[in-house]
Amino acid sequence: MNKILLLGNTGQLGWELNRTLLTLGEITALDYPDIDMANPDDIRSTVRTAQPDIIVNATAYTNVDQAESERDLAMAINATGPGILAEEAKKCGAALIHYSTDYVFDGTKGAPYTEADQPKPLNVYGESKLAGEQAVQAAGGAYLIFRTSWVYSLRRPCFVTKVLQWARENETLRIVDDQVSTPTWARTLAEATAQIVALGDSDSFKGIQARTGIYHLTDGGHCSRYDWSKFIIEHAQTPLNVKEIFAAKSDEFITPANRPQHSILDVTKIADSFNIHLGGWQLPQMIALQNHSSGS
Repeated sequence: MNKILLLGNTGQLGWELNRTLLTLGEITALDYPDIDMANPDDIRSTVRTAQPDIIVNATAYTNVDQAESERDLAMAINATGPGILAEEAKKCGAALIHYSTDYVFDGTKGAPYTEADQPKPLNVYGESKLAGEQAVQAAGGAYLIFRTSWVYSLRRPCFVTKVLQWARENETLRIVDDQVSTPTWARTLAEATAQIVALGDSDSFKGIQARTGIYHLTDGGHCSRYDWSKFIIEHAQTPLNVKEIFAAKSDEFITPANRPQHSILDVTKIADSFNIHLGGWQLPQMIALQNHSSGS
């Protein structure tokens, strides 16, 4: 049975991973303060104590705007930490699964990004996640890096919870329609990860080692934040006060960090390599809203 070290288990993705990976091995699940991804010594001692077969890193510094003023911390957690994880994984013969983001791209391609496209982040968060990818690759071990986009889970604050809050507190909303990507439910991302780990049966290391690389992994389709917001409000399971939603442009809102406008990820490679075929983003969003209303 695989020994799995899951880091970040209280986050929106980590919580789902803790549930989906339970049947695939013996799990050691940790999050801050039990492990501090900004502390290299803490990372090393955690891996050396656990001696895992697989490390699943769901930790991340995710505050895109705050990262502009906390560059060192973002780099420590998103770049240096994953690199050390990868080094320790190689030393103990473990495989590493790590998550990255569509924000490594600048959003100017005009078509979905493939894994072969050159990254060009627009903000510190994207820079730190790209540096993390590069650090994992440089370690030279067995790894899977899953780039994903617009991850949400109603268990933690995210774009969906913000839209619901705004819709409760206001009668009109203005949401940008020039940022386009794919909403991805943390649960479908976690279930896809578990499916990939399960491909190796009792020796998932070999399965990952044979397919080491970067893959794009999102729900299907794409939309603007404006269209996503309309969908969230239309399918909300709680009373809302909002009466009208207006489309706006990104330059109408001053934020510390710039964001890519069209950062859709092409998922052909992961479909071909792992037979992973996720459906459109709409159904997972509906289920997430229904589950949230029922407390499940």
